[in-house]
Amino acid sequence: MHFVSSVLRFAGLSLGLSLAVTAQASDESQLIESINLYRSQLQRCAGQVSSELPPLAADPRLVLSAASMVNLQQAMASANYPMKNVQAISLSGPRDAASAMKAIQESFCQIVLDPQFVDVGVSRQDRDWRIVVARPLLSARLGDWQAEGQKLLAELNVARTRPRQCGTQSFAATSPLAWNATLATAAETHSRSMANNNYFDHKDRDGRTPGDRAELEGYNFQQIGENIAAGQDSVRKVVDGWLASPGHCANLMNPQFKELGAAYATDPKSDAGIYWTAMFGAQ
Repeated sequence: MHFVSSVLRFAGLSLGLSLAVTAQASDESQLIESINLYRSQLQRCAGQVSSELPPLAADPRLVLSAASMVNLQQAMASANYPMKNVQAISLSGPRDAASAMKAIQESFCQIVLDPQFVDVGVSRQDRDWRIVVARPLLSARLGDWQAEGQKLLAELNVARTRPRQCGTQSFAATSPLAWNATLATAAETHSRSMANNNYFDHKDRDGRTPGDRAELEGYNFQQIGENIAAGQDSVRKVVDGWLASPGHCANLMNPQFKELGAAYATDPKSDAGIYWTAMFGAQ
């Protein structure tokens, strides 16, 4: 088991009145929303530009008390969270969710923009905040990459049957995507590259873009798009994450795309364990 604990403290005053429990709960939810909005956009962090990331799922098992932060591994076991990796941020001083988010952006962007994490929990006591991000052990039994790719196609086509709001963009229900084996091969190659080389990006280690990879496989496209995901161990979780992320949602609802190829790859030595690629195209 790979375990990383990073209990970090934001310098600030620990003064302030206790807020009502409902107000605190609202602030905690608001902070999760702010973190997910931050992840959904390209960010510059520690000299790197992040990818557009799906949202973290709120998990009540990651809402920890101050005492639990001393031994995160033990806390995860007590909460029955089958942990693969976890990190925690402690802030002391922020008076509200906006102030807490500012502190996270300034000091801990690398933690909340780490693509391996899929779950989040936030707790607060007065001006002390605890943000825990984690990913569980892979528990789902998956078929081969073609079978799971076809399942992903089916889920995306269900999503396309309904009108949908993707951030500020509105999309009408649209026609289903058809499976394309060439795009699927390109998707599998990229998923395998991310897993084996332990990275998460639309640009591969040779500098190729999704369009380059599709072209290399012989797919002559008018339009190309790509969604990627990491850490989620089922098609359902992947699609839920994409639907909740404006950019990913817009890709999968785009009526101009007519075909799809999708695949996953795993590598236990990688940070996220499992990586997914969906390539959307129109010829």
